[in-house]
Amino acid sequence: NGAGKTTVIKILTTLLKPTSGTARVAGFDVSKEKDSVRRSIGIVFQEPSLDWRLTGRENLDFHARIYGVGQDDQGDQGGERRGSSKRRRVREERIEEVLKLVELEEKADEVVDKYSGGMKRRLEIARGFIHHPKVLFLDEPTLGLDTQTRRRIWDFIKELNAREGLTVVLTTHQMEEADYLCGRVGIIDRGRIISLDTPRNLKDLIGSDLVSLELEENSGGYEEVFKRLDFVTEFREHDGFVTLKMERGDLRIPEILEAARQEGLEVRSVNLRKPSLEDVFLQFTGRRIRE
Repeated sequence: NGAGKTTVIKILTTLLKPTSGTARVAGFDVSKEKDSVRRSIGIVFQEPSLDWRLTGRENLDFHARIYGVGQDDQGDQGGERRGSSKRRRVREERIEEVLKLVELEEKADEVVDKYSGGMKRRLEIARGFIHHPKVLFLDEPTLGLDTQTRRRIWDFIKELNAREGLTVVLTTHQMEEADYLCGRVGIIDRGRIISLDTPRNLKDLIGSDLVSLELEENSGGYEEVFKRLDFVTEFREHDGFVTLKMERGDLRIPEILEAARQEGLEVRSVNLRKPSLEDVFLQFTGRRIRE
């Protein structure tokens, strides 16, 4: 939090003028070609922005009208009335299409005030791409949602990316979310991008196995004990756990536990795992996400 994620989104969507530098979205300069950028994007903000007095369908229809969904047909040779009818049909078909994608067909004609938090979020995402944008910005799209709802939103985003063929740019402080959803991940720290690559490549930067030990609170002197083990390439302590980096951690655990036993250290638990994006964040910043 506070790294600059939302500021980046505001600059890229022309809501905030950059103090220096340049940025382009869909080929357009965010400072010099604002209208072109805005026509090319959709955005879902952190804060809810639906009209809670309207139904889900009415919210989508209002937004589709603003963005001119179906306007390409206004030159219909059957006259103004027929053209208007055709535009309305195109708009209604698009609304049905996005409602189906986010699984809100059955709730489409209920007022938004009766929607659950997850349903509102899905409707906001639907509204964000109803006009066929080239780029969809999602600012922490699952913030405040429970685990089950968050997973469903993830699946909607992945399907949206595949079916609509649009670029999705999202911000999140949940490393699991970034790992699951993103083809490329940029880690921002204090306003700077400090790493940018695919999740796999970022995790490969760490490469080795990680063995995490939970020790009894009165276990002192453990740092020197574990640093003496020649196969340990990195030592890190955080949140009451000691994490050791090494190759073939599955074979080294008995040696680690024996070294701890000989020094009188009490080990509550031991865990072997591969590096995660949170480990990458720690490697680059030296602190955990919530700090």
